[in-house]
Amino acid sequence: MRDMNRWWIVFAGVCLQMALGAAYAWSVFRIPLSKEFGWTISQVTFAFTISWFFLGCAALLGGLWLSRSTPRKVAITGGLLWGAGVFLASFSAHKLWWLYLTYGVIGGTGLGMGYIVPISVLVKWFPDRRGLITGIAVGGFGAGSLIAAPVAHEMIENLGPLRTFAYLGFAYAIIAVAAASFLRNPPEGWHPEGWMPSATQVLQRSHRDYTLAEALRKWQWWAICLLMCINTMAGLSIMSQAAPIFQEMGKATSAAAAGLVGIMSIGNGLGRIFWAWISDVTNRKMAYFLMYLTEVALFWTYHRISSIGILAVATFILVMCYGGGYGITPAFAADYFGPRHVGPIFGLMMFPWAFASAFGPSLFAYLRQINGTYTIGLHFIAGMMTLALVLPILISPPHNREEVHASAPGDLNISQVPLDDPTA
Repeated sequence: MRDMNRWWIVFAGVCLQMALGAAYAWSVFRIPLSKEFGWTISQVTFAFTISWFFLGCAALLGGLWLSRSTPRKVAITGGLLWGAGVFLASFSAHKLWWLYLTYGVIGGTGLGMGYIVPISVLVKWFPDRRGLITGIAVGGFGAGSLIAAPVAHEMIENLGPLRTFAYLGFAYAIIAVAAASFLRNPPEGWHPEGWMPSATQVLQRSHRDYTLAEALRKWQWWAICLLMCINTMAGLSIMSQAAPIFQEMGKATSAAAAGLVGIMSIGNGLGRIFWAWISDVTNRKMAYFLMYLTEVALFWTYHRISSIGILAVATFILVMCYGGGYGITPAFAADYFGPRHVGPIFGLMMFPWAFASAFGPSLFAYLRQINGTYTIGLHFIAGMMTLALVLPILISPPHNREEVHASAPGDLNISQVPLDDPTA
């Protein structure tokens, strides 16, 4: 019964993440807002960029608050801010600055504060399946646009973009607050009935909980952060240019390219679960290495692809790898620094991520503009990821030498292994 109860918390966390992940549906607002108010595509897109930047910044704030408050309060606050930001954007007629402030700053802050909560909570409920469970949680965020995009498109056709903001903001807030109300940490000393960590888990996990300040003094924190940032730069570069890539390299029509972009969002969500599961079957460092190796092989050969079918498959795999970084990294942080303070420890990783998510696609688009093809940009990413292959090979848990136990699998005893402290 205790194990069944935690799956209801998973369901609540996924619902919250899907309400927040509706932010991925922003592209359906770009053309309607441009046509109605005369704003350029770049001006409208900048609202999305602002919201993503504040997501990265607010994830740290949410993580720090989690250390002093309950998951329910932080998640409800995040949901209300996200819903309020979208709702208030409905008053941005001919006021671009208001769109930036509401959807960008307020909404983005809500996204970051809400995003970090299910991750922090679920790694404590699932010490036995950390990778899979964080993959499911962030997979909900990646899949949020699957529902939000078609609903928003239909509402825009009938109501216009501003009234759509109003209705969607209200709906997002209700769903997010309702889901957040069920989020809580497990009781002190809790662990799954009958569960005992394997020898591999013991060797690949820290034997104590680190504070944020302690984690920042470990090179492993910076290495994990760099792994996620490089993966984000590579994946978002492709995702941000997917439609023109399909048209230029695969000779697809604009309608076909748009349809393929929609399919790519499935890869984003699926990759978060698939690679997180792989990290449970192997370990976090091996999963990252295999994911990077897949991307290196594809990025070095991507520019040679001319068949739209093969191009779509290759892009789908790259987008899966992009999503995989979000599935593996929270579990990686919990393994190496303990689950107690994973909120602020992983939350701070989202701050440099915010810069990587803006810098990568911008550089990729600039290289395309000055060279006339995507080849140089693809080779730059391939070279960067080839060099970064050494990171998952070198990284290891920040054990102190006196903490390491060289026990054989048959010698493991649950009383000798420090269980994860699930309290927050």
